[in-house]
Amino acid sequence: MKKIILGLLLLGSTLLAEVTHTPATPQLIKETTMKIIDIRTKGEWVETGIVKDSYLLTFFDERGNYDIEDFLAKLNMIVDKNEEFALICRTGSRTGMLSNFLGHKLNYKVINLKGGLMKLFREGFEPEYYAPPKK
Repeated sequence: MKKIILGLLLLGSTLLAEVTHTPATPQLIKETTMKIIDIRTKGEWVETGIVKDSYLLTFFDERGNYDIEDFLAKLNMIVDKNEEFALICRTGSRTGMLSNFLGHKLNYKVINLKGGLMKLFREGFEPEYYAPPKK
């Protein structure tokens, strides 16, 4: 099943999907009122910080594994399927694939923030410190 879903993700990233691909800019981040979902790993959040008020929802783990059903269940607790939202990752590669899959195959209204956090950092973006929740 995972191979089929990964194939759909890869295929979806090459098809013309009903997804908006917008460059990640500090101005966009500052002015947006839509929800931003950071799909990076916990280690990446700790290493580089996060976008203030973003939702932290890992898609691919450190080994490249994912659980689409778990991700969608958590995503649906954050956004309504008809609500526009944005995805961000380190460089935009992961969000490019996932945005196309969510938008083209599942009809979410998703914006891929192209260039990700690395583009934001090059343009002077100051992230918020991420402190893992204490257990």
